[in-house]
Amino acid sequence: MRKNYWLVLLGVTLLLAGGLWLQVAEAGGARNYGYMDTKSNRTYVPIRYLSEQLKYSVTWNKQAQQITVSQGQNKIVLTVGKKSAIWNNNTIQADAAPFVREGVTYIPIRIMKDTMNLPLEWDTSGSTLLFQIGEQISKLPVIPLERVVSSQPITKKQQTFSVGQKQIKAMILQIDLLSKDIHLGVAVANNKIGSVDSLKHMAAVNHAVAAMNGTYFDAYSNTGIQYPFGYIVQNGAVVNKNSDDNRSVLVFTKDNQVEIVSGNDFQTRIKEEQVYGALQAGPRLVTNGKVTVDPATEGFRDPKILINSGARSAVGVTKDHKLILVTVPGAKVTELAKVMLQAGAYQAMGLDGGASSGLIYQGSYLTSPGRNLSNALLIYQSKS
Repeated sequence: MRKNYWLVLLGVTLLLAGGLWLQVAEAGGARNYGYMDTKSNRTYVPIRYLSEQLKYSVTWNKQAQQITVSQGQNKIVLTVGKKSAIWNNNTIQADAAPFVREGVTYIPIRIMKDTMNLPLEWDTSGSTLLFQIGEQISKLPVIPLERVVSSQPITKKQQTFSVGQKQIKAMILQIDLLSKDIHLGVAVANNKIGSVDSLKHMAAVNHAVAAMNGTYFDAYSNTGIQYPFGYIVQNGAVVNKNSDDNRSVLVFTKDNQVEIVSGNDFQTRIKEEQVYGALQAGPRLVTNGKVTVDPATEGFRDPKILINSGARSAVGVTKDHKLILVTVPGAKVTELAKVMLQAGAYQAMGLDGGASSGLIYQGSYLTSPGRNLSNALLIYQSKS
């Protein structure tokens, strides 16, 4: 595992919603996520997850309200509503009792870790639990227990932020990544690298409910071919490679696991074979809830990025797994970072800006770009 992952504290609290692991919104399956109960400081996991993902043998006795989990000769029996458990014929006490919520049975994860050698680590950068399964790592988003997965997963608003003495107006789309109706994608103009198209048309032909401009590209080419700069991954395939710089990359999986990584770390993500979509742009704006702007280190040299003010686009992720798409008509990159932090981003990065800055929702521009674009980030919303 990567060194920046912390060992999860046994007191961390989570539970996993029902549904199939890695099932995408297109298929209409429930999204998987954990809950953190900060009041009781306890952790819970659904029995279905133990069997389907961690490959434990799990049986459920409805009449006795008992769960039996086994792996080889190791076996534990727990009962709903009771802290006492039977582990290999010995009575032990769990730190919490199993319970049933919305038809799903959950058991305390601490006792599973202690008795069944449950392999897990904690990634603070994304409020995510990591499970080691052989050579693969499965990632589980964790949210507060009181967090509600909205029946209206996309909201739009216009908000003014105070940054120093400056007032910056922003157009914002917020997308609930835990909604089973939400799915992310990447569009390449006319499905051809080097081509350009309007953001509205890219959204329309891909049947996306929302779209934002993506990576930088050669907008001023005299050849008629306007190549994008940086990595682009579409539907799991790398369709454009980078120029060996360290610019930030927005990465997401089929089940809406979103993170922002450096260009240097991106190859590691590709090798994990879980990247469904990616857009390399930058610079990094917010890291773990703090402003972290250093475009020169990422390889930027253009004053438009380093010091100038202009129209800008940014993408962020909140600590409770919501995606934030933001456009502003005029800001320096440092000011944009402060806007993203105030908007609730725990991680954030810039996308292409200037005349490329664009945001569309339900067929109408919220921010209209001044030119055709090379590629775009897409948001799909299926009907429940």
